[in-house]
Amino acid sequence: NKQIGGTIMALAKAANLDFSSGTPEQQKDTTYMKAVDQRYRQAMQNRNDKQFLYAKAHPNSYFALVALSEAAGSKVDVAKVQPLYNALSKELRATDMGRELAQRMAASGITAVGQQAPSFTQNNAAGKPVSLASFKGKVVLVEFWASWCGPCRAENPNLVKQYHTYKDKGFDIISVSLDNVKERWLEAIEKDGLEWTHVSDLKGWNNEVGRLYGVRAVPASFLIDKDGKI
Repeated sequence: NKQIGGTIMALAKAANLDFSSGTPEQQKDTTYMKAVDQRYRQAMQNRNDKQFLYAKAHPNSYFALVALSEAAGSKVDVAKVQPLYNALSKELRATDMGRELAQRMAASGITAVGQQAPSFTQNNAAGKPVSLASFKGKVVLVEFWASWCGPCRAENPNLVKQYHTYKDKGFDIISVSLDNVKERWLEAIEKDGLEWTHVSDLKGWNNEVGRLYGVRAVPASFLIDKDGKI
């Protein structure tokens, strides 16, 4: 962490202190806030750049894999990440984190706009298999979420609104949960009034559909047309 510029939380704390150092008048000024935001983003970019350098310099270190995985993010620049990944030791690439990063790189190609959406089948809350193929002919939103995800839960009222607005016009939603506790998953569905199809393998971040689609953070969603293309 010292070599790459600190933890994300440390950088966020520094940004908060940066903002707090301004006068009450400055804190209401959009120009001031934009400047604070730009400094924070630059610090994050510097940290990201140092992570790539660390990964290149320490191909046998587990922390090189951690740095590379984090720096790669959700939208992987395969041309940049692949050579560094290939240079890692075979043992590191064989770890769960190593395999997940490989899947994320693969997903960046197969989940691009215009590509045929990767097919999948996963069980619904009643334990019955549901396939993405069964939605063909509709515009469908494949939405990744979890009961424990605050931003996901905050977005759910908007999803409910969109669903009710367009469901009679050929629109549907299939939500893939990254939960690992069934009771919490079902409770959130009921509490938030989510009337559409829900599936999960209850493996948390190791959800097979999530890994297939390269999901690194939630909420994440893919809008698929009537022909099954993203």
